[in-house]
Amino acid sequence: MNVASRKPASVKNTVERVSAPYEPGVNMTIKNAFYAQSGGVTAVINASACGVIETARKHADKIGTVYAGRNGIIGALTEDLIDTSKESDADIAALRYTPSGAFGSCRFKMKSLEANKREYERLIDIFKAHNIGYFFYNGGGDSADTCFKVSQLSEAMGYPIQAIHVPKTVDNDLPITDCCPGFGSVAKYIAVSTLEASFDVKSMCKTSTKIFVVEVMGRHAGWIAAAGGLVADQGIPVVILFPEIEFDQAKFLASVDAKVKEHGFCTIVVSEGCHYPDGKFLAEQGTRDAFGHAQLGGAAPVVANMIKEALGYKFHWAVADYLQRAARHIASKTDVEQAYALGEAAVMLALDGKNSVMPTVVRLSDIPYKWEIGAAELKDVANVEKFMPRDFISEDGYGITDKCRNYLTGLIQGEDYPAYENGLPKFVTMKNVAVEKKLPEFKL
Repeated sequence: MNVASRKPASVKNTVERVSAPYEPGVNMTIKNAFYAQSGGVTAVINASACGVIETARKHADKIGTVYAGRNGIIGALTEDLIDTSKESDADIAALRYTPSGAFGSCRFKMKSLEANKREYERLIDIFKAHNIGYFFYNGGGDSADTCFKVSQLSEAMGYPIQAIHVPKTVDNDLPITDCCPGFGSVAKYIAVSTLEASFDVKSMCKTSTKIFVVEVMGRHAGWIAAAGGLVADQGIPVVILFPEIEFDQAKFLASVDAKVKEHGFCTIVVSEGCHYPDGKFLAEQGTRDAFGHAQLGGAAPVVANMIKEALGYKFHWAVADYLQRAARHIASKTDVEQAYALGEAAVMLALDGKNSVMPTVVRLSDIPYKWEIGAAELKDVANVEKFMPRDFISEDGYGITDKCRNYLTGLIQGEDYPAYENGLPKFVTMKNVAVEKKLPEFKL
């Protein structure tokens, strides 16, 4: 296993200590923990949940019950808590092999403290009522921001909460950490699926389809689209459309046409965030999601029809959509291990007295890929987006460089198959036993 020693008990000291660490032998009041999943789920977010809960259970002398929010942070605001102590050790362990969000997630963006202080005060009230002293929020950039604000408000309100953000996002756009749990498995799925479909097109291109277009996630960052570029290593002619590169229709069509003339076919990987110079997305539908972002979907047919009209080539297209982030059957082993390790490290950071921090993946080498666990302060993570570096993208803007290839290859290494039963993966479903409510109803 090409993984460096990464014992979370010795987390790399990259953050300032903001409260007294736990000292063996010192009698401390046991506090409960709250864990929630946020935003779009992944193939490995439950592995992080497994890491948090299993590690907390190993430290029952310091952490009491781990409560989970039903449907993410909404579960905290509405006091809809789940008692994870009612789940067996075997079922918690099975989370490592189960995709999606076992306790439910949500797209619910909490506003600023100034705009809606009542929601943050409600969280503190819930934490007080249930003796919660640890807040583990598993999500992307918006949840990092929420976690940071909770840590600030708890201090101001005189009720200490150790707020630890557990990174997760298939977009791979969180800063400081080398990569984000969920991304490695999506990258592996896209690379494998693009390769398989390309072999299909290659075999039929003489008399049939010459163009295959696959649309992948990635609103502002082209990390997932870049993974499709790995198929070039097996001789596949591929053109990638990144959000970081403004779309030039004439240049794009010329590149596709040249590849078809040379190879007989061409595969296009288009990020949903690909846009024109004026900022308009190829896939924009004119609607907005819960976070106020433009609702995207449909870049693949736009690109495919553009090629058909200009060049006359027969095409097929596909949108990976939920398939790419739910594909636990072909998850990257590296990704699974990192997701678990970051959940584990979050608990160890809390026990070490840390607050307002996020455990990170620190890359030690590309070949072989080696990594360890570090940590970052949430003030440096919240509201910061990491894009593809220009030196990861080929000079013509349609491929990846060796530097990018070396970065990606380590993240998709290894397979970690779930158990199969009757020909299908065997996933676990939690009991999700509700905790008795103690406070008045709260309207969102």
